[in-house]
Amino acid sequence: MACSWTCSRILGLSLGTTALFAAGANMVLLFPNWDVTYLLRGLIGKHAMLGSGVWGGGLMVFTAATLISLMGWRYGCFSKSGPCISMLTALLSSGLALFGALICFITSGVALKDGPFCMFNDVSSFNQTQAWKYDYPFKDLHNRNYLYDHSLWNSVCLEPSKAVIWHVSFFSSLLCISLLQIFLVVIHFINSFLGLFCSLCE
Repeated sequence: MACSWTCSRILGLSLGTTALFAAGANMVLLFPNWDVTYLLRGLIGKHAMLGSGVWGGGLMVFTAATLISLMGWRYGCFSKSGPCISMLTALLSSGLALFGALICFITSGVALKDGPFCMFNDVSSFNQTQAWKYDYPFKDLHNRNYLYDHSLWNSVCLEPSKAVIWHVSFFSSLLCISLLQIFLVVIHFINSFLGLFCSLCE
């Protein structure tokens, strides 16, 4: 049981740290090139504005991490809790963290697929007129994938500058962080199950 508690402490701390990183990465996406004017003008993409890294991979995972840490340290109401109560709390905290991490993972994947929200030169096929507008230029690009074709990164999006690099860097970070969170949640569930089994054997 002591090994299970120690593992819960480490997992709680690790999940809490990833939650802070997820929230930070999502917040940075609201300020492309560290410029607040895009947010004030409403020129931020819907995936970043959704804030899944803040409330999903951030707040929900951090809440679960706090519960897991309290269980590990046997603090407060967990100091004399039985194995069934501990298992129920472990299931609830795992479910909360898993749900938040999955939301962040899915949103980040869709964001990488759609590409950044930026100003680009839109050529109308009807009358071949050119116009500058804000949208997702890579969303309906069927012939080429911007993630693999780096020649598009500096030639399509005109504003913000380096919009593609900013978008890909931080949404890729969110994708990796949420994947790590899912992995840690699975370990926590296995650890809790083993802890319950050991306590029943005792």
